[in-house]
Amino acid sequence: MGLLLVVEAAAMLIALLVAIGYGGPDVTSFLYAIGITAVSGGILFLLGRKSSNHIAKRDGYIIVTLTWIVFSLFGSLPFMIGDFIPSFTNAFFETMSGFTTTGSSILTDIEALPHGILFWRSMTQWLGGMGIIVLSLAILPALGIGGMQLFVAEVPGPTPDKLHPRIKQTAKRLWGIYVLFTVLETVLLYIGKMPLFDAVCHSFTTMATGGYSTKQASIAFFTSPYIQYVITIFMFLAGTNFTLSYLALNGKLKKAWANEEFRWYGFFVLFFTAIITLGLMRNTNTGFEHSFREALFQVVSIITTTGYATADYLKWPAIMTVFLFSLFFFGGSAGSTGGSIKIVRIVLLLKNSWYELRRLIHPNAVIPVRFNQRTVSDQIMLNVLAFFMIYVLVFFGSVVVYTFIEPDLSSAIGAVATSLGNIGPGLGNVGPAENFYHVPAFGKWFLSFLMLLGRLELFTILILFTPSFWKN
Repeated sequence: MGLLLVVEAAAMLIALLVAIGYGGPDVTSFLYAIGITAVSGGILFLLGRKSSNHIAKRDGYIIVTLTWIVFSLFGSLPFMIGDFIPSFTNAFFETMSGFTTTGSSILTDIEALPHGILFWRSMTQWLGGMGIIVLSLAILPALGIGGMQLFVAEVPGPTPDKLHPRIKQTAKRLWGIYVLFTVLETVLLYIGKMPLFDAVCHSFTTMATGGYSTKQASIAFFTSPYIQYVITIFMFLAGTNFTLSYLALNGKLKKAWANEEFRWYGFFVLFFTAIITLGLMRNTNTGFEHSFREALFQVVSIITTTGYATADYLKWPAIMTVFLFSLFFFGGSAGSTGGSIKIVRIVLLLKNSWYELRRLIHPNAVIPVRFNQRTVSDQIMLNVLAFFMIYVLVFFGSVVVYTFIEPDLSSAIGAVATSLGNIGPGLGNVGPAENFYHVPAFGKWFLSFLMLLGRLELFTILILFTPSFWKN
């Protein structure tokens, strides 16, 4: 934990350089924040330097959970020290929303913030996107600390792929692709006349599927179709399994295309885009290109859980809002920076349900669920079913709790769905044209917990609440 805090202090140092470069009023805030974070990390590191280097699976879950909480606590310091977000609750909410790549915000005048603060705000999402723990895997082995337990806790999807048998190499290659795409998007946005600072910040939050923007109007501020298409493409890439991107970059396009989850992911995007495009053309009297662009952008933004907005979809016909809301529960591919349930789980659930109907008709037939031409084990199917049931139970239970805070049902459903799925905008008074500033303090802490729960895919957090976890 101490080493990770030192890493966070180093990340703040980059934001400090930005603040110095722009001569903003946030330089002092970062100096104090870096000092507090680095000293705290150094003390923890010294206290733990003689402890065992062995990390058991149980230790991995605890470290991952504590890392997100501690990173958010210290990450909120730059906001609070300079009174840019004076409330501790609001600062923690904004930072947790950043590190979990949710993108929900309490800010009512984003453009009034200095450049260093805006850069740090975007950077929290970029760091959280691939995972702070995955980044640290390139460092911890140097101290003789194994990283596999951390990787399992950080990426608990049903089919985790490893690019290399050594987890350190896996982390490096994932981050290499992540950085490459970030730089490429920055260049393309800059070519499209987006200011360099805005291009860097939006590339950070696009690749993290986070959705923080340097503009209060989000991507709607940039009316250029070119910019919107570029961001759409990179949101789609960020929602794709990064192992497939690695294969594609190494010339193995056929192998990447053969991935069943990727084909379903593309199908869902095209299907929902086509429906909403037709709906917009019919109900808003806009041309094909404009309708297609708005539909494609919002579909990709929500299915990847990025949460950018080019339009207020709550003003669209109700049926299209329903279609978009259903995407809150899809999420990107396993092994991507997206949140929510994930495409692979959705597909396995659909297949299992269909095959169950066939089994009823042919009770003696052996009809296994197959994915990528391989039989899916019963253990994985049980895990997927358990995850889905727990996700649904947590969602409905949280809506019940949140209705005591927010009596408007659509707003309560939207706030819970967007927090648990790490999406950003919701429904009602937390829609794409609104924010979370008006939510009471308890509501913000509750939604922050849901963000963490969703980011670590339920089990990593919920397992800490089981008595057997703490028994020898």
